[in-house]
Amino acid sequence: MPFMRAYDIIYKKRNNGALSKEEVEFLVFNYNNGEIPDYQMSAFLMAVCFTGMTDDEIFYLTSAMINSGDVIDLSSYGKLTADKHSTGGVGDGTSLIAAPIAASAGVIVPMMAGRSLGHTGGTLDKLESIPGFRTDASKKDFFEYLDFAGAAIIGQTQEIVPADKKIYALRDATATVESIPLICSSIMSKKIAEGAKSLVLDVKCGGGAFMKNLKDAKTLASKMVETGKKFGKNIFTFVTDMNTPLGSCIGNALEVKQAIEILKGNLRNDLSELSIELSGAMIFSAGLALSVEAAKDIAQKQISSGKAIEKFRQIIKTQGGNSKVIDSPDSVLPKASRSVKIKTAKSGFISQMFARDLAIASALCGAGREKKEDKIDYSAGIILHKKVSDFVKEGEVLAELLYNNSDKTEEAAQVAQNAYVISDVAPAKHNLIKEVLF
Repeated sequence: MPFMRAYDIIYKKRNNGALSKEEVEFLVFNYNNGEIPDYQMSAFLMAVCFTGMTDDEIFYLTSAMINSGDVIDLSSYGKLTADKHSTGGVGDGTSLIAAPIAASAGVIVPMMAGRSLGHTGGTLDKLESIPGFRTDASKKDFFEYLDFAGAAIIGQTQEIVPADKKIYALRDATATVESIPLICSSIMSKKIAEGAKSLVLDVKCGGGAFMKNLKDAKTLASKMVETGKKFGKNIFTFVTDMNTPLGSCIGNALEVKQAIEILKGNLRNDLSELSIELSGAMIFSAGLALSVEAAKDIAQKQISSGKAIEKFRQIIKTQGGNSKVIDSPDSVLPKASRSVKIKTAKSGFISQMFARDLAIASALCGAGREKKEDKIDYSAGIILHKKVSDFVKEGEVLAELLYNNSDKTEEAAQVAQNAYVISDVAPAKHNLIKEVLF
C-alpha cells in the first residue's frame, strides 16, 4: 500500500475528489484502531456532508466498515433469511409485527435492532418493556434463538462493524448524521454483516423522519438498493410517510400491547397495513411466494390463522421474556400511574399531526431519551385517540399523556396540544407508501 496520510485524504475529499478503495480503507482501519484522532475523522465526515460521495466510494466505505469486525455466516439457512430495517419514525412498531409474521411463514429473521435516541423510537426498548426479555445476546445465543424460534431480535454485538459504532457516535456529536452517503453506509454495513440474504428497508419521509422531503428519501432508498446489490443481497425498499405517527400510540409498553392486538387480528390501522406490506416483502424476498401480492396474502393468513401471534409468543419465551404478555398484556406490562388528557379547543377536522412534536411530548413524559445513558420509563407515552382526517367536537379528547414522575408534564402537554391542527375542511387523503424500489 502506498504511503498515506489522513490529512491528504481529508484535503482530497474536501475538494470534491473521488477517493480510492485503499484511501477509504486506510481511513476506516486506522480510525477504528485509534491511529487517527476524532478531530481528523470529524473533518472527513464534514467534508462528506458538503461534497457527497460517488456510488463507488459508498461501496468502499460500506466494505471497510464491514471488514472492521465479524461477519455472521447464515449460509446454513439457505435463501430463507430476511431482515427488515426502518430509518426511524414515530409510533413505528412494525418490527414487532413483521418479524413474527414472516417467521411464522417460514422466513428466518436475524434482526439486530436499535434503541431510541432523540425523537425516534427503538425496537429494543419496546421489547425490553416485557419483563425478562433479553436483547444483549452473544453470537452463540443469536444462533440458538434462530434455531429455536426462527427469529432473533437483539442489539448490535461488539464484534459487528465496530468502526461504524465509533463513527456513528462521532456523527451524532458533530452534526453529520443527515448525510445520505453516511446513512447508507452505516445502515448497509450493519445489515450486510448480519448475514441475511434479503433485506427489506423502510425509508421514512416527512416531519417525523431524518429525511424531510421525498427527493432525499428516494435518493437514500436508491443508494441502499444499489449498495446492497453490489454485495449480492436481495433488496426491497419502501419509501413511506412519516408526517403523521403510525398506529394509535407512542411509547414502549403501549406499542407492544398494540402489536399484540394487531397480531391477534383484533386491530387494523395504518401500522397493521404497513406491517403486512413489509412482512409480505420479506416472505417474497425469501422465495416463499411467487409474487408480492401472494406474499401479502400469506402474511394476512398468518394473522387470521393465529400462527403469527403464537410465533411472537415463541420469540418472547425464547429470549427470556414473560410470554404471558400475549394472553394478558395489561397484567404483565408496566402501566403509568398518571395521565393528562389533551382536548381540542374547537370543532373541525384534524388536518395535520406533527409526528416529531408528539414524539418529543412522549419523550418528555419519560418514554424516550436525549442521551444514550438516559433511563426510559417503559410505561410512559401517548395514546392517540384521534388522527388525521378525524372530525372532532370542541372539548373532545385528542390524546392522552401517560407518565409517572416526570417533571416536564406541563411542557409535554403544551407540545402535544400544538402538534394538532384543526381545520374546517377535511384534508386530502395521503398515501402511506410513497415509492417501492427493488
